[in-house]
Amino acid sequence: MTTRSRLTIAAHVVFIVAFIGLWELASSHDLLDRTFFGRPSGIALFLWKGFVTDGKLWLELGYTLFGAAVSFLAGSIAAVSVGLLFMVVPRFHRAAEPYLTLLNAMPRIALAPLFLLWFGLGVGSKIAVGCSLTFFIVLSATVAGIRGANSDHTILSRALGASQRQVFFKVTLPSAVPVIFSGLRLGLIFALLGVVGAELIAAEHGLGQTLAYLQSTFSMDGVMGLLFLLALLGLGVTALMNRLERSLLAWQ
Repeated sequence: MTTRSRLTIAAHVVFIVAFIGLWELASSHDLLDRTFFGRPSGIALFLWKGFVTDGKLWLELGYTLFGAAVSFLAGSIAAVSVGLLFMVVPRFHRAAEPYLTLLNAMPRIALAPLFLLWFGLGVGSKIAVGCSLTFFIVLSATVAGIRGANSDHTILSRALGASQRQVFFKVTLPSAVPVIFSGLRLGLIFALLGVVGAELIAAEHGLGQTLAYLQSTFSMDGVMGLLFLLALLGLGVTALMNRLERSLLAWQ
């Protein structure tokens, strides 16, 4: 680690400690209303009880992560498959594009009550919402990545006698992988957002359901604690996808 990196990390740590310290000080002197902003010590106590003392938050976290993971995998696999099919059969793409645009324009969170009627209060309806969000993001990235392949490489490959199949799998598809990974990174975030959003509306378990309950009981320490936890989850999955992308695309 370079000196500059260490200084950057130290600056972030100092800022975070100062921010939390000022927040705690303002709350303890009633400069900030705890009813609306909570208190760092209360947030830490809530998370400690939830994860260490009684462990109830582990169950809710597990439900949310499971729904997000299944949503991401199902939506991404379906999107990449459909995107490849569109590029192999352009007529099918032209025929399906207006309908996909129409479906993509629909707010999926607004459709969550419909998914609840279809799949119930369990994890199925949350997966449906998350999958619908992931699918269109990854599909758009797949199509854009394949369309953005370098035409000079394609023309040169054909001039050297490569078949259409060889050009697609050895030239077009590898060049589209970075763009597809960008879509996958966003798709994972939106899968998590879709699951939590659906849990906020109605659910048996999950962080979103817990957040809605805490909000209804005006437990602001719990609300802020779960918001920080969700922010850390988003940061974690983004960092994971970035590291995976760097390792898989090291050949570039």
